[in-house]
Amino acid sequence: MDYIKRIADKEIDKRIKAFNAINIVGPKGCGKTRTASERCNTIIEFQDEEKRDGYLSIAQTSPQFLLENEKPILFDEWQDAPKLWGTIRKNCDDYPEDVGQYYLTGSTSRKVETPHTGTGRITQLELLPMTLYETGESNGTVSITELFDDPNKCTGCKSDITLEDLFYAACRGGWPRTLSIRDREAKLEIARDYYRQICNKDISAVDNVSRNPEYARLLINSYARNMATTVKKKTIYADVKANQNVSDVTLSSYIEALERLFIIKDIDAWMPQIRSKTAIRSARKHIFVDPSIGLAGLGISPEYFKKDIDYFGHVFENMVLRDLLVFAETHNAKVMHYTDDNGLEADAVYQLSDGRYALIEIKVGVNSVPSAEKNLIKFSELINKHNKKAKENTKHPGVEYREPDLLIVICANAPMSYITENGVIVLPVGCIRD
Repeated sequence: MDYIKRIADKEIDKRIKAFNAINIVGPKGCGKTRTASERCNTIIEFQDEEKRDGYLSIAQTSPQFLLENEKPILFDEWQDAPKLWGTIRKNCDDYPEDVGQYYLTGSTSRKVETPHTGTGRITQLELLPMTLYETGESNGTVSITELFDDPNKCTGCKSDITLEDLFYAACRGGWPRTLSIRDREAKLEIARDYYRQICNKDISAVDNVSRNPEYARLLINSYARNMATTVKKKTIYADVKANQNVSDVTLSSYIEALERLFIIKDIDAWMPQIRSKTAIRSARKHIFVDPSIGLAGLGISPEYFKKDIDYFGHVFENMVLRDLLVFAETHNAKVMHYTDDNGLEADAVYQLSDGRYALIEIKVGVNSVPSAEKNLIKFSELINKHNKKAKENTKHPGVEYREPDLLIVICANAPMSYITENGVIVLPVGCIRD
């Protein structure tokens, strides 16, 4: 199968101009090895049964010999040969000008302690599952990043994606393996098997601590039911405790293991105090690195959403947030969210490194666009009002906040992108890319 270019390729190409080595991390099955191997002249796979014993013997006794191969060199499953890390780090110190020489990838199912961090020599990049643009659901006619310089670039871009397409994409997930499978139903088995492996094997292998697969299953399922929400951990704990006698401490360790496996991820809250008497909710928003994992846990098929479009709203938000996180990694941006006790919210705050940011609402139906637009305008006006008040006392001015550079509604079934009379950009999800 031909290599499908990833959005992260741009970031990798940028990093290898500055660092001697790069360690690509992320959930298993997201394409780490294939992405790295495209750039390497030598590939050393420690899981290759024919060569494994020889490689490991060299790595244990004289790991520097492995570095004498034609560069760049990929060390796949490098955790099986932990001495390599220190050897590569020393080589980076000895030859600081030789950038882009080593690539490290490996399963996230086992944590390896290294004597040195590799800071300044070995950069780390997180690769997530493929976005809708990478899997072909989005035609990529609208660049989120380019909109900051010219919002009008979005006008009139069309999307042919249907809700049924998105139902299927959510359940299939952004796993590269699915693209080489022809049978439509068979593609869904990848996420289902991934879920089974997480519960039965990976949850214990990540740090060699024996864990109960049933606890893992119930925990993932609770996260799935609360996908893309800021529900408190105690609610998730109670969900599991309704079926099992387990302590909060134990469940906390399971959550840490799932985070280490890159299964679940939290979106930080954006914290400007724009209302002096309003409590901003600092709770993080819980998502999966790919919603297909949670859906596999709940046993949900694409057809299910035809009768539960409300739940798909949460799934769709998770899917868009996954894509925004991928975009952010490449452009040194941040993805956050905002919610306060007066009901004001932004599903996502996409902030560039220069301080510019977009307030984003994520909606399934076009009929929800007017209410989303109203919310975004209200949010923008509130920031403007706060800034005017901050300037009133000239001797002791208050803190001013930058007003949003973009107001965006990302919609599942909008047929075309456009800008409303109030300046809010409406984007079909079938058009967006980084």
